[in-house]
Amino acid sequence: MKQQCPMANIYLTWAAFVGGLVFFLLGRKYTLGLIWLVLVPLVQWAYICAFPAISRYIGYGSVADQQAQVRAHAQAKVTIYTALGCPFCPVMKRRLVGLQREMGFSLEEVDVTFKPELLMTKGIRAVPVIEIGEERLVGHATSKQLADFIGNSILSTTGRP
Repeated sequence: MKQQCPMANIYLTWAAFVGGLVFFLLGRKYTLGLIWLVLVPLVQWAYICAFPAISRYIGYGSVADQQAQVRAHAQAKVTIYTALGCPFCPVMKRRLVGLQREMGFSLEEVDVTFKPELLMTKGIRAVPVIEIGEERLVGHATSKQLADFIGNSILSTTGRP
């Protein structure tokens, strides 16, 4: 069971949203179009907020965290690639921000939702993606796994702790 969001699913969700809106507007059902315009993003937002609590019941398994034993500060640039509509991305970003306070690395977030050229050049097919130099971690990870990934990536690029 992969705990990640394929970009194809993200784009299908956006296409369904825009398609529904066009359907209502072309059918001159402006009230339904307005309801669609407001209701669909609200439902998506509620789903993303509730996702950590309901993930195991909808087939994604648990996204519970395992706390990290932070070893040392990491002078690194960590990039997280996210997409609007992915329920794993906010979870991962919160964990990285918490680790950033303890480990001292720099963190950059790149939203790839409307950047297909970046997806193609980087070879990203699913989000979230955590990148340090040439090393990548795709999908959900606990704080412990993230701290280990960051620590090991620093060791492999510098050759020293």
